Amino acid sequence: MPDPVARDAAEAESLFSHPAVEPDASVAYGAHPDQVVDFYAPRGGRETAPLVVVFHGGAWRAPYDRRHVSPFADYLARTGLAVASVEYRRGRDIPQQGQPEGGGGASGPVAGRWPETFDDVAAVLDALPGLAREALPQADARRTVLTGHSAGGHLALWAAARHVLPAESPWRLDGPPPLRGVVALSPIADFERAVELDVCSGAAVQLLGGESEFKERRGHVDPAVLLPTGIATAVVHGRTDIVVPPAVVEAFVEAAARAGETVGLTVLEDVGHFPLVDPAADACAVVAEEIAQLAW
Repeated sequence: MPDPVARDAAEAESLFSHPAVEPDASVAYGAHPDQVVDFYAPRGGRETAPLVVVFHGGAWRAPYDRRHVSPFADYLARTGLAVASVEYRRGRDIPQQGQPEGGGGASGPVAGRWPETFDDVAAVLDALPGLAREALPQADARRTVLTGHSAGGHLALWAAARHVLPAESPWRLDGPPPLRGVVALSPIADFERAVELDVCSGAAVQLLGGESEFKERRGHVDPAVLLPTGIATAVVHGRTDIVVPPAVVEAFVEAAARAGETVGLTVLEDVGHFPLVDPAADACAVVAEEIAQLAW
């Protein structure tokens, strides 16, 4: 049996070895440099195509931006879909060597910003139909599917659950968002389980501002709490994922079932964390098919 750590490193190397693919258009949805969305036109001459919104992963941390999923966005466009790849504000502070991070207890970039990360996701989705109409006329926003990888999978699930947020939430919608569905890829989908397993070195705790804020804020952002949504939801996960262990996704699926909601779960054997968004991997074709089933 291959060494899990070595396998994970090889899969990550494959994903990050692809050169970035420049979008057909980029549009700002706010004043901050990270408030931008890249559009990829559907290949093949289609006059209109469903719109797939991609949220990149990287534990909500600043070093990881949307460029590493640009080959994935291009791959989806080559299957005939219109694609919007979203950037959003991520962690900004880099502690000095040996200093603890916002409740995570490890050195390195802090995960996310509260509340800016969620401000951005809400803002871009509210603005997206108009932005797409101007920048990518082929995109049919009436057929929108959200997808995201890892931390981006969390954001996709959260964005589909804004109508079940607490009443006092500034991000709450009055009704379900007009979506065909969500395909979450190895998502950090259950914060309680993620903390138990120390996923991404305490990223979920950092995202919410620290240990003291975690309990108070979790109910505003944890997909495992924001159920049922009534939005068609599918999850794709690799059986050998050691970055976001399958137990995290299984906990979310179980929480959905307890809430009376069915979440489709596709578990890929001999697949880790990164192949789901790696165009060179067979797993990426499975992901594209899951998205297409909802989009078309």
